[in-house]
Amino acid sequence: MIILVEDDGDQRLALKVALELAGYTVREASNGRVAMALLNERPPLFLITDIFMPETDGFELIGTVRERSPQTRIIVVSGGGRHATLDYLAAAELIGVDATLQKPFPIPSLLETLAALTNGARGR
Repeated sequence: MIILVEDDGDQRLALKVALELAGYTVREASNGRVAMALLNERPPLFLITDIFMPETDGFELIGTVRERSPQTRIIVVSGGGRHATLDYLAAAELIGVDATLQKPFPIPSLLETLAALTNGARGR
């Protein structure tokens, strides 16, 4: 199961549909607070999260997931938002996420990343 966290509703829907068509079960959240509630219900195999979101940002969510569900593989996706002068994907890598993808990214790249992580490899 995947928890998909994206505050942009159109992007979240597009990713959810693509992941479900690829055979994944997806639970979606519009922000980190909702994702934490889903995490409490059932730890996911994967967490795919944006960094910049209202209420609880991606970094706080990553810390919580690492603490509560260390087996969950984390993929961070970001376009930089208003803070594009800093490399937040590199910062996410430094705190130990499993893979990062720069928005916009092609859906096949996400599916390849999931496949690689399922097979034990670390993504970029």
